[in-house]
Amino acid sequence: MSISNFQDKLKKYAELIVKVGANVQKDQTVIIYVSVTQQELAHLIVEEAYKLGASDVIVKWNDDFVNRQFLAHASQERLENIPDYIVAEGNYLVDKKAARITIVSSDPDAFVGLDQNRIATYQAAHGKALRPLMRATANNELAWTFAGAADQAWAEKVFPELKGQEAIDRLWEEIFKTTRMNEADPIQAWDDHDRTIHAKADWLNKEQFSALHYTSPITDLTIGLPKNHLWTGASAVTDENIAFMPNMPTEEVFTAPDCRRINGHIRSTKPLSYAGSVLEGMEFTFKDGKIIKATAEKGQDILEHLIATDEGSLSLGEAALVPDPSPISQSGITFFETLFDENASNHLAIGASYPFSLQNGTNMSDEELAEAGMNVSQTHVDFMVGSADMNIDGIKEDGTIVPIFRNGDWA
Repeated sequence: MSISNFQDKLKKYAELIVKVGANVQKDQTVIIYVSVTQQELAHLIVEEAYKLGASDVIVKWNDDFVNRQFLAHASQERLENIPDYIVAEGNYLVDKKAARITIVSSDPDAFVGLDQNRIATYQAAHGKALRPLMRATANNELAWTFAGAADQAWAEKVFPELKGQEAIDRLWEEIFKTTRMNEADPIQAWDDHDRTIHAKADWLNKEQFSALHYTSPITDLTIGLPKNHLWTGASAVTDENIAFMPNMPTEEVFTAPDCRRINGHIRSTKPLSYAGSVLEGMEFTFKDGKIIKATAEKGQDILEHLIATDEGSLSLGEAALVPDPSPISQSGITFFETLFDENASNHLAIGASYPFSLQNGTNMSDEELAEAGMNVSQTHVDFMVGSADMNIDGIKEDGTIVPIFRNGDWA
């Protein structure tokens, strides 16, 4: 696309992120997490947020090089102890009910070759220190959104046959396509898409299945569902009734499993970009809700660190349904970025449940959530399991079986 056409689309994309993604309100604090390479998009988002009346727009720049140097060289004490100013900032954002905008663009291989013990130590400490902010986000007390932006290293990973600007342009094309930027009215297109996904969630909520049974040539897994679980998808609503779009793109409806009732085996169907590395060919065996065996064809040590994060990282916190005919799946592109790849495939998440996936869950303590079968953890990592030959059945309390998916699509 021409430079002028690209800049026009980027401006509209920033508007979509601010208006539909975060739905920034008058006098609201906004925080943007974005790479130093994405200054143009960041500036457009800042401008749009202030136009909508934001009181304060904070930009938190990140840099893969700086992050890698920190993880490689920081003292063990620093990795284990998050400074007070970072904790205070997290608490400040909760107090202000800040809208959080995260722009995803990192190199999937940014931390390849680093000591995984150091990365895991830092992630665990960081997750613990920012627990109040993570909890407020998971409870939808704050509006939050994730969207993508094309960086060279990421673009060349997705399209290895292309280099430099050609790869970046190609990735931007796909980002714009998957976020409905090519529609005549992207905001209206998102409104229509939101209604479609909510209709699926409404049907599943009405059915209130006791369990889901996943089968394919490489999977046979039964996942229990808590009583009074809630399926959600596309837009969410804060406790102050402000609608926002957590993920752009999105094709999923999801809920929380009963983390005590998961049995069987399942294999991943797409690579997972996690902790600056790519994991492939993951297989999990579950018994009574716990992972009793976990293997990966690539990234075994990283997988072992992930499931050792805490007690909750040995179970699941999310079960999401995505039809194989979804646009991202049909593109045939592996993005090596969960925001996109999870919307091409049914997926599960190791770690924490979202409290809003249970009636009244956002008002419950961690102990009450656990008692209801919800998983409590510092981590939440999605991995893709769907395929064109996967079937999923809903099992009712009385044993009645209702087809949900057949051959990768809604039954």
